[in-house]
Amino acid sequence: MALEKAAAEPKNNELQKVARLLGGTRILSRRLRSALDAHELLVHGLPGSALDHLLGQLVFIQKTDSLEKAVGMSLRTYQRRKDAPSKPLSQDQSGRTWKFAEILSKATDVFGAQAEAEQWLERPAIGLDQRRPIDLLATPAGVELVEDYLERLEYGVYA
Repeated sequence: MALEKAAAEPKNNELQKVARLLGGTRILSRRLRSALDAHELLVHGLPGSALDHLLGQLVFIQKTDSLEKAVGMSLRTYQRRKDAPSKPLSQDQSGRTWKFAEILSKATDVFGAQAEAEQWLERPAIGLDQRRPIDLLATPAGVELVEDYLERLEYGVYA
């Protein structure tokens, strides 16, 4: 039991970091205690204001083509949605927004600061065949490549 709790703590810390990027309990209207809580939230759709909060924190990532690649929403659709911030995102948009927040959180841990993480997402990466990590977020396979590469960077395995 104690071993399970110790193993769950890092996961819970990661969950809380992602939740904070999305506005925390103030915007999400609940505290996420487990991955199942996150799943339920995403099934019902993140509040549109969670995406607003996430994008409002970005410093270097351009909110144009990168937005579409990262969260699967065109800038025009995002602008239309701003008129209805309480309307939940679709399951797909919620899942992609959550995944983008997860990757941003992980990259922030790896690089030590969110500004550095954002710059890394926007620059071509040698380990990704000179592709920009943000561009790869458009597909599940690309997301997996970015996550694997971040993990290699975290542990000092660059090739």
